[in-house]
Amino acid sequence: MAQLEIKNLHVALEDGTEIVKGVDLDVDLGQKHAIMGPNGSGKSTLAYALMGHPAYEVTKGQILFDGEDLTELGADERARRGLFLAFQYPHAIPGVTVTSFLRSAINANRKAASGGEDDPVPIPEFRTNLLAAMEELRVPRELASRYLNDGFSGGEKKRVEILQMAMLKPKIAVLDETDSGLDIDALRIVANGVNKLVGPETGALVITHYQRILDYVTPDFVHVFVDGRIVAEGGAELAHKLEAEGYEAFGANGNGKVQS
Repeated sequence: MAQLEIKNLHVALEDGTEIVKGVDLDVDLGQKHAIMGPNGSGKSTLAYALMGHPAYEVTKGQILFDGEDLTELGADERARRGLFLAFQYPHAIPGVTVTSFLRSAINANRKAASGGEDDPVPIPEFRTNLLAAMEELRVPRELASRYLNDGFSGGEKKRVEILQMAMLKPKIAVLDETDSGLDIDALRIVANGVNKLVGPETGALVITHYQRILDYVTPDFVHVFVDGRIVAEGGAELAHKLEAEGYEAFGANGNGKVQS
């Protein structure tokens, strides 16, 4: 049994339009999976549905996490169980500093783990862990006192997303186009952070339409996603085939759909 099991998942928008059309996928601890597909193929919809975004309705299938069905649980409950989503476009939260946000998130998880009893992380322990993670991930210290993502560059936003992953220690991290908008230096830093964090207690599902992040995060498995479905699977070599041949070789047109 894998940590995350996606079984025949179908997802629709609020107006009933089906976007994800029957996905089967297992992601286990210590594994790096890549979902690669063109724009408009439904990759981000899959990511949001996994995390429980209310605008996306699971119409069929299951999302199992450590054997538990998450399909009807809210995003906060999924997060407390160890599922994490790094956004393609992280939102700014004016008035809430990075430090305050992280400590609140960690304390919420600790409270849930203790059965509802307040169990706040000691401030010295939190600060030590935060500074160590920021140094390892090359996140400038001054970002800790700034409002979350408010006025951040694209690279700063993505580094802070990986910092959240380091501090929250999820079991499975879903990274939705984390490479979007990054220059080569920021891309390397973010990719190195992912490589450091994936291990015996953490697996990752990297969603992208570019090969370039996979030059730094070598996936164990690659899944080609077209028109809401996985249409091909393989190892890291499949990503290189996509780079050489494009998605049309797998039946996609310019809108991420299957060619008629």
